[in-house]
Amino acid sequence: VQPNNYSTFYDDQRQNWSIMFESEKAAMDFSKQVCIAKCNSSPVLDSVLYQDLILGEGQGVEGGDSLEVAYTGWLFQNNGLGQVFDTNVNKDKLLRLKLGSGKVIKGWEEGMMGMKKGGRRYLIIPPAWAYGAQGVAGRVPPDSTLVFEVEVRRVKLVKEGSGLDGQSVSSRDSPAPSPVPNSDGFSAD
Repeated sequence: VQPNNYSTFYDDQRQNWSIMFESEKAAMDFSKQVCIAKCNSSPVLDSVLYQDLILGEGQGVEGGDSLEVAYTGWLFQNNGLGQVFDTNVNKDKLLRLKLGSGKVIKGWEEGMMGMKKGGRRYLIIPPAWAYGAQGVAGRVPPDSTLVFEVEVRRVKLVKEGSGLDGQSVSSRDSPAPSPVPNSDGFSAD
């Protein structure tokens, strides 16, 4: 996925191809279908598959960085998207998380690495990287593969002096580490 509704890929002979789409939505829809096709064509899904939909700007996030994200999660059923089991897209609160803290499923920890502020990514997460054999009562059946579309709205990087808004930001400024960071260290939307 490239800016201005382009996608590029290589074929089996290592020939580079580019596709230009009419709209950002058409480019994203195509990218989602490519990710689903990758999932359906792999004999065993044993790691997180991801596809960037929008690249975002700034520095890629790493373990220890704090994010605020909007997301929608679907069950992967019949080789495609099943029902939505969770979303915060139309809610007032974004999900706050600190990468590497173990507060979210392993597939998110892995699949969100390298994302940038404003970036959107499509994740397909196998059961072992999600809720496994136990599932989530009433929402996620046991051994479910999950699909998420995640968008990083705000970022607080751990490294000193690397705030996306040009101000010096440090996680060391807060008196105690917390899984839910206070919002004053985040860059403005």
